[in-house]
Amino acid sequence: MRQTDVLIVGSGIAALAAAYHICEELNVTLVTKGRTGEGNSYMAQGGVAAALSEQDSWEKHFEDTVFAGDGHTQPEAVKQLTSEGSLLIQHLIKDGMPADRTEDGTLKLGREGAHRQNRIIHSGGDETGKALIQFLVKKVKNKVRILENTMVAELLVENGKCCGACILREDGNTEWIQAGAVVLAAGGCGALYKTTSNHSHCTGDGIALAYRAGARLTDMEFVQFHPTMLHKEGKVTGLISEAVRGEGAFLENAAGQRIMETAHPMKDLAPRDVVSREMFKRIQNGESIFLNIQDVPEFEKRFPSITKMCTDQGINLEQGLIPVMPGMHFFMGGIKTDLNGRTNIERLYAAGEAACTGVHGANRLASNSLLEGLVFGKKIAEDLNHADYTMRPPVMREITGWTYRLAKQDIADRMDRFAGIERDEDGLNKLAEWFIRKKKEIQPAVNLTAESLEIANMLTVGELIARAALQRTESRGCHFRADYPVKEVSWERKEIVWNHSKKALEVMA
Repeated sequence: MRQTDVLIVGSGIAALAAAYHICEELNVTLVTKGRTGEGNSYMAQGGVAAALSEQDSWEKHFEDTVFAGDGHTQPEAVKQLTSEGSLLIQHLIKDGMPADRTEDGTLKLGREGAHRQNRIIHSGGDETGKALIQFLVKKVKNKVRILENTMVAELLVENGKCCGACILREDGNTEWIQAGAVVLAAGGCGALYKTTSNHSHCTGDGIALAYRAGARLTDMEFVQFHPTMLHKEGKVTGLISEAVRGEGAFLENAAGQRIMETAHPMKDLAPRDVVSREMFKRIQNGESIFLNIQDVPEFEKRFPSITKMCTDQGINLEQGLIPVMPGMHFFMGGIKTDLNGRTNIERLYAAGEAACTGVHGANRLASNSLLEGLVFGKKIAEDLNHADYTMRPPVMREITGWTYRLAKQDIADRMDRFAGIERDEDGLNKLAEWFIRKKKEIQPAVNLTAESLEIANMLTVGELIARAALQRTESRGCHFRADYPVKEVSWERKEIVWNHSKKALEVMA
């Protein structure tokens, strides 16, 4: 049996950040179901938020993060993110992390929704994620064993300790890997939705793996919808970064009316949930929404990737209008962890979008996701450097194949319809019941496939999103119940926690 000190599942910003800080001292194996770096982190157009200017402070960044989180953030986690984040970003820049600068050599700091200060660091204009991933891959290359096109089928837990995983290799065979610790950093679950900015690999794998192993999940009802996704002929074809609005773009309807002018004091830079709901309401009433970029200086130079994407889709940027609509972008819920990324299962850690650290609350602040991956990846590394890696021969079981009578698109269609920007009891009940019914339609198969694993993970995560959304009988942040449209004080900072060993959801203050 293959052995490793640390098994990292995923290859995005959180996975690579953890590897970056431990690869000199520990034997690390990284498993990713695609190619290294593929996924949401690589696709990130925005930037990394950090208080680096003289006018800014981590306390101000803290306040903006808490405000966006709408009464559901964990203050200690936010303090760790914002205070340690600034120091970490400075360290990474000194180590060679690329960052855009002004003509005089100072950092070029942008502003995005719900930020009161210019604190967004970019690299390559709108290719920050790509630049950061390439930087980290270069740092860990030849120091970490990487298994690409490989999917984790099951975690190995004995006596309350995680001691490895079963992987499905590219050749279709399964193999057990024994590990001193496992880090789940497999990303979010955007592929559960039809309208999404996420990579197709984001099927909630790490979240489902943790749940089936007995780890606690929390905040499953909080799904963030980004306001500005490029759409043409009814189909979403890419994301238009919030940084575009930070540079002066604004939303308008076909009549040229600015739709956010009176909707919120921060107008077009209001929190994402506010902007998305305003757009959703208008689109439901038959309006078309556009992003007006006429006031953005040197748009093509500032946003080269977005320019290419629009041009490829036949959008004439000289007219200054980009057709947009909201879609699923980020998952605030996930595997419940402490401030060091530890789950309730010993030696099992989680980071990035798969984890729920409490930093985002009910609505993530723009450009805090890459920062979260970097900060909590480092915290996990610090904990791993003091861990006990004593291994005993584990008891393994044979993993059999299965299949389902549905396609991933069936799940995505129903999630868009019943668990989207607006939800209600009737729709969520229909969705939860559908998931339960479909999970029972499992059939044995000769071979285990990545497709069947993804569908199993999507069914698990989708059902939990539906049931958690049913449980929270209020509207808060990105969770909006049409039948409970008011935010309730009694729900403030209360988490809905799901544990596989329990038959019902548990509300924790």
